[in-house]
Amino acid sequence: MAVRKAQLSNLFTVFFKSSQSGGLLRLLCTCISLIIANTQLGEAYKELWHTPLGIHLGGFHLTHSVVDWINDGLMTVFFLLVGLEIERELYIGEISSRKKAMLPVMGAIGGMLVPALIYLAINFNNPLTIKGGGIPTATDIAFAIDIMCLLGDKVPASLKVFLTALAIIDDLGAIFIIAIFYGSGFSVLYLTLSACLFGLLLLLNRLKVNSLWVYIPLGVLLWFFMMHSGLHATLAGVLLAFAIPFENGAKHTSSYRLEKSLQFPVALFVIPLFALANTAITIKTSLLSQLLSAESLGIFFGLVLGKPVGIFFAAVLSKKLNIAELPKEISKSMLWGAGMLGGIGFTMAIFVTNLAFENKELIELGKITILIASATASVGGYLMLAASKKSKNK
Repeated sequence: MAVRKAQLSNLFTVFFKSSQSGGLLRLLCTCISLIIANTQLGEAYKELWHTPLGIHLGGFHLTHSVVDWINDGLMTVFFLLVGLEIERELYIGEISSRKKAMLPVMGAIGGMLVPALIYLAINFNNPLTIKGGGIPTATDIAFAIDIMCLLGDKVPASLKVFLTALAIIDDLGAIFIIAIFYGSGFSVLYLTLSACLFGLLLLLNRLKVNSLWVYIPLGVLLWFFMMHSGLHATLAGVLLAFAIPFENGAKHTSSYRLEKSLQFPVALFVIPLFALANTAITIKTSLLSQLLSAESLGIFFGLVLGKPVGIFFAAVLSKKLNIAELPKEISKSMLWGAGMLGGIGFTMAIFVTNLAFENKELIELGKITILIASATASVGGYLMLAASKKSKNK
């Protein structure tokens, strides 16, 4: 058990550092993208991301824009990493036992439900924007970790672990939301092929086939089937993650090796590239004038208000019901501050925005609102956590 804990701690540290460096790079890429999009090069820059790019192998043809390859292809690698992280936490991590799991699980449920309800309440009579209810439900792990790191030892390690576990569970919830609410044009044939191939992957797991050279090619084929099934193609990454043998999570296992090898490429390449491609927003007067629209208000208050309210009260309720334990070093004001950091949406929120709307203006308005709300949540969470530590020392 001691060895397993040491391995877990080592991998968590690598994940923490990669998320931190990735978050800073992602912020830089977002600023660069916004600046270029609002210069004379803006239109050419946007056209670059929408350039058709095709794969032709014999009789096989698949053509998408560059941004679609990033969102549907490279982001599958991101979801594969998320799936591996969720699997690790379920087996040997912070949600591997009921008492450990219930605090972040309850916090995540509250942090998804309340923001969605706030958004839907504001947009209930607007058929064009009602589908955006999933936008404010997920937390961006990297940026939340960045703020925690700025606070250094002023924040207890247990609070960092709580927020990280909560964000991972958040991502799992967002994956289900994408699968259920943002699929389209379901194909019985490709759904059946996807199910059969996933069944084959699980069988290989049961037969203790450990070679990644077997799982990765089959995962690519699963991605292709999923892309044509009506479910979002990135779900293939999560399914593949749970099919790859975890065993005991030791360093020699396929799951451990793949997760460790993906952490820095995803943090330093995939997500920054996603930020460059998806934040090329021309900030027009007409766009700014819509910041008080139902869509914008739903996203903003969902993230800035709904997240901390949902996380805080769900976590406190789980403690009062004696189904979870709140570490002694975490004060209620710290819990509220962590909930505010949960309002940093960014990656997953932008991802869902692309799926929720077809109208270009609604997508751009959603993205700029996410950036404003995430910045507000970052500052508010930082100030709350800094103040909570000071008040506790008095």
